Amino acid sequence: MSRPAVATAAASQPHFQSRWTSGNAFELLENGEAYYPAVFDAIRSAEREVVIETFILFDDKVGQELHAALLAAAGRGVAIDLTIDGFGSPDLPDEFTGALLAAGVKLHVFDPAPRIAGWRTNWLRRMHRKIVVVDGRIAFVGGINFSADHLGDFGPEAKQDYAVSVRGPLVAEVRDYVRAAIAPGRRSRPRWFGRRQVQADAAPGQAMALLAVRDNHQHRTDIERHYRAAIRSARERVVIANAYFFPGYRLLRDIRHAAKRGVKVALILQGQPDMPIVKVAARMLYHHLVSAGVELYEYCQRPLHGKVALIDGEWSTVGSSNLDPLSLSLNLEANVVIRDRAFNATLAERLGHLMDHCCQRVEARELGPLSTWGLVRSHVVYHLVRWYPRMAYWFPEHRPTLETLAPAADHEVLAHRGGGA
Repeated sequence: MSRPAVATAAASQPHFQSRWTSGNAFELLENGEAYYPAVFDAIRSAEREVVIETFILFDDKVGQELHAALLAAAGRGVAIDLTIDGFGSPDLPDEFTGALLAAGVKLHVFDPAPRIAGWRTNWLRRMHRKIVVVDGRIAFVGGINFSADHLGDFGPEAKQDYAVSVRGPLVAEVRDYVRAAIAPGRRSRPRWFGRRQVQADAAPGQAMALLAVRDNHQHRTDIERHYRAAIRSARERVVIANAYFFPGYRLLRDIRHAAKRGVKVALILQGQPDMPIVKVAARMLYHHLVSAGVELYEYCQRPLHGKVALIDGEWSTVGSSNLDPLSLSLNLEANVVIRDRAFNATLAERLGHLMDHCCQRVEARELGPLSTWGLVRSHVVYHLVRWYPRMAYWFPEHRPTLETLAPAADHEVLAHRGGGA
């Protein structure tokens, strides 16, 4: 991907105040089989605007279907903004990006950086969000990227993951947030996004919900705080399914305390991880959790990529944030937090199916006694991994940029006129 940048600026971390809205309707979308058709259908029916943020976009069959849907929408005059992460989506061919740019799609790259000796250098502070908003009417938020490894036919490495579609007042909150990230200072709602449309879609459901984000400015701990507050208030059950589980001390303490006061706490973690270090890190916490009464389940059918949780009979969250140092301390993330009994019950049924049919429970007797060396090693590694994101702030500050790419023809005109991109 070697298109010139028409504009480069420090990546915006928009001013945002999370707030609860009522009257929303949510649908749980499990894996690419449910997610992609819903997103592509929404884009195909778009009349005015499509805004997308994704960590990964690959030039595979999923990326090509998104590509075709965006080109068709742009051909109808739909305004399209597509933001990808420079680390997660580094190798898109010029033919792929060039066709989008030529069609009028605004393509933004978060923190692009050259490789050094073949190694990517922009691995901190990734734009890890996965958000789609169409016409201000429907939004999609979750953990699913645009890549074929979220489909079952990818094979043993296909990922298990979740997202939601949302209709209702929360869509305007999501749209305003992603628009502000790419166009700070501009009016977030165009004329067509007016009173009549907001009223028409005002209350399609009963769910209370908010958008919780994590950035490196004003919202460093928002997602973690929502988790901790809900766990501390739990009375019956806590179920967390998380791909990369290595949280900080305070969140671990809240999980243990919930189990000790009689709350049924179940964690669904990776049994066949896409990265071996994930399982090694998580297993260092197993003795600590099981001794407090936490039930541990390893999902063994394929890599688990989900970032979802439910507490008691009403609270749920779905999003892009793992419970690990990168997501909780460095990445840009977005989750929806939902208060709705019907959605909670749906998520509980799906996670219950995983635990009953796709997981192996980790029993205390299988762990065996923790040796002195094992205890020391776990203690050292845990605190090293816990604190290493903060170590990044010891180095000279790196301010990620957002580059908006220019069509090749525009670049040639600018060069001919003596300008630059």
